[in-house]
Amino acid sequence: MIKVCILTSVHPLFDTRIFHKEARSLAKAGYDVTLVVQHDKKDVVDGIRIVPLSKPKSRFERMTRTAWQVYCAAMAEDAGLYHFHDPELILVGLLLRMRCKKVVYDVHEDLPRQTMSKHYLPQYLKKPLAWFVEVVENTASRYFSAICTATPYIRDRFKKVNDKSLDINNYPILTELACSDVKWGDRLNKICYIGVIAKVRGIVELVNAMEEINGELDLAGRFSPASLRAELIDKPGWKKVNELGFVGRDRVKSVLATSRAGMVTLYPIINYLDSLPVKMFEYMAAGIPVIASDFPFWQEIIERHNCGICVDPYNQHEIARAVNTLLTDNKLAAVMGANGRKAVEEGYNWQNEERKLLDLYQELI
Repeated sequence: MIKVCILTSVHPLFDTRIFHKEARSLAKAGYDVTLVVQHDKKDVVDGIRIVPLSKPKSRFERMTRTAWQVYCAAMAEDAGLYHFHDPELILVGLLLRMRCKKVVYDVHEDLPRQTMSKHYLPQYLKKPLAWFVEVVENTASRYFSAICTATPYIRDRFKKVNDKSLDINNYPILTELACSDVKWGDRLNKICYIGVIAKVRGIVELVNAMEEINGELDLAGRFSPASLRAELIDKPGWKKVNELGFVGRDRVKSVLATSRAGMVTLYPIINYLDSLPVKMFEYMAAGIPVIASDFPFWQEIIERHNCGICVDPYNQHEIARAVNTLLTDNKLAAVMGANGRKAVEEGYNWQNEERKLLDLYQELI
């Protein structure tokens, strides 16, 4: 049995992409899978052996002491292939390559573009830091055995420095969020947003729009930064918001099963324009219409499948009109929801991406 060691210093144990999709798919395919991750104890979950890392007290400690812990744990495993998920582990990946190990770098975000939107960075630092990050990431990636990316756009960037780059998209697992047993008439007069709650993800305009919406918003996720909540709760639209906090996968399914539309009205910042937002496809998988930002890339997907409405994410009145349309026109909403589910069944699903992952591993090992 071939041993695979998955490494992350940033993500939680039950990260959807890392644990529920990639690690479980590899274990199901017969690989001996170990996951090095922040956790409080050694464990075995769904056949995946967990090697725990202590929780760092700061970002600096995570990038130094925790990264060293990851390297030591990785070397102790002596695996046939290593698969790491965080840019701050690039040095760990290079050290493993120096020991002739096969190493896959899994790129979740376009980091240089993401750097430009970090709220905690001073404006004058963003451009030079983004340039430096891209140089480091591109140079290091030449030496890795393969690069997995979460979108085709990011794949094309890495193809220029490493021929063994492919997109393994973060599409939903077909069976996880299906709500086919829920009748449309049984759904509540609600919409939902599930994910990180941040200004650049359109939360201010969405809460403002709630004042004009004849329904409620189920809001699930953590605020980034935490101080954003104080700004939102004073808005008139907040009285129609049901604040759920961070929820697990079972609760996510129950929220989707009672909603009539899912919101993904992100701002048009550079790292969102060509992204494939996980939540958009999860809404589609659950059979509910999507109300999304009118980015050309997203608009083409939604209009081709007739599975939602695209809006200007800065226009709260346009957002409100789209929501009210779907809350009042049951026939339209049900058709759009069914179309989204069909599109996921036919293409936008993890089962297709799983085959790409397993083919890559078979080629590398």
